[in-house]
Amino acid sequence: MNSKSPDAIAMLVKDHKEVKALFSDYEKLSDRAPVSKKKIADKICHALTVHTTIEEEVFYPAVRQAIKDGDLMDEAIVEHASAKELIAQLQAMDPGDDLYDAKVKVLSEQIEHHVGEEEGDMFPKTRKTDLDLVALGRQMLERREEIESVV
Repeated sequence: MNSKSPDAIAMLVKDHKEVKALFSDYEKLSDRAPVSKKKIADKICHALTVHTTIEEEVFYPAVRQAIKDGDLMDEAIVEHASAKELIAQLQAMDPGDDLYDAKVKVLSEQIEHHVGEEEGDMFPKTRKTDLDLVALGRQMLERREEIESVV
């Protein structure tokens, strides 16, 4: 385990940037690049699945108690459920299928909205609490390693 673990929020923001870059890469591809589209879409789905699992199992429960904003946390959980639905649909499809690109685009827009709420509202509120974000980051890193070892 790296002794210089990032704090929990820095770790999540890094994930957000990586996924945003993947969506950007996807958008640059033409219909003549179905293999590349599938590869990038699969990376997006995997990254989001790992990220949402870590948030729901480790980050959100700690933050829910610390910030006492149940509505904000409930909304984040519902947004995750919606993203997971699209991820499941995409994983069962191929880039040549009807609505594939549209589903990737809608997923991108949903994630952009979700990230905006986390980075604009949830994370600043969390930083004002006495949560140990480095310890939380370590827990999240451990959970990520567990998930990655089975996938």
